[in-house]
Amino acid sequence: MKRGLGKGLGALIEENITEESDNNLKDIDITLIEPNPNQPRKIFKKENLEELAISIKEYGIIQPIVVNEVKTSERTFYTIIAGERRYRASRIAELSKIPCIVKTFSQMEALQVALIENIQRQDLNPIEEAICYKKLQEYFFHKNQEIAEKVGKSRNTISSRISLLNLCKEVQELIYDSKISASHGILLLGFSEEQQIKIANEIIDKNMSVRELLTLIKEKDKKNKETNVYKNIYRPYVKIESSLKESLGTKVNIKDKNGKGKIEIEYYSKEDLERIINIIS
Repeated sequence: MKRGLGKGLGALIEENITEESDNNLKDIDITLIEPNPNQPRKIFKKENLEELAISIKEYGIIQPIVVNEVKTSERTFYTIIAGERRYRASRIAELSKIPCIVKTFSQMEALQVALIENIQRQDLNPIEEAICYKKLQEYFFHKNQEIAEKVGKSRNTISSRISLLNLCKEVQELIYDSKISASHGILLLGFSEEQQIKIANEIIDKNMSVRELLTLIKEKDKKNKETNVYKNIYRPYVKIESSLKESLGTKVNIKDKNGKGKIEIEYYSKEDLERIINIIS
């Protein structure tokens, strides 16, 4: 059974590299170093890598990358824990060796450290960040509160990010490519796939802010509810529904008649239900 390691990033990898012993700091043949297959970042901008490569050619690598030593019966090689951008730029700069801090993590420790290191990067894409959180849940059974404590963010932030993975793939790609924001994406949760794509394209075409999108959604809700049998009941709760929708990251309906009724909160998977329960509790 998989279980959490119970260690934060600081317990697994020192942030201050000057505290490393000489035995752990080595110049390693670049051909023996491999990218981490669990690296959530899939896109590295070519122009940024080329700029870094120019700097590396002139000054060398100032901060060593962190690698995990892997020994098999056939060979010894190293997988990247932190610093893949520097590694890629070093290949462009045609370095034969690069300075590395060598660790010997277990496979599960290496995965957790790599995920958390990625999460703590300031420029991580919201979808990439969500994938990291999801993997921490799946591989280590971490709850959102545990993840929040490890990465120094609020539980609601974790829940909100993970909920983006409930969007259709087309809209996730728009967020990934920074064509719409994560906040736009949260407001699209609860819509059908077809509606998500239609509204997302409208956001792009009209360069719509989150506030403008919220106004649009309220107008759509109002029109829908005016044709609903409950049209005279729903209208007072549109603002509350929209607020709950934004907070919970899913569709919320309030049905009230003569002071009695119910609140309907939609979820789309067991994980999504747990996410919503965590926010409410």
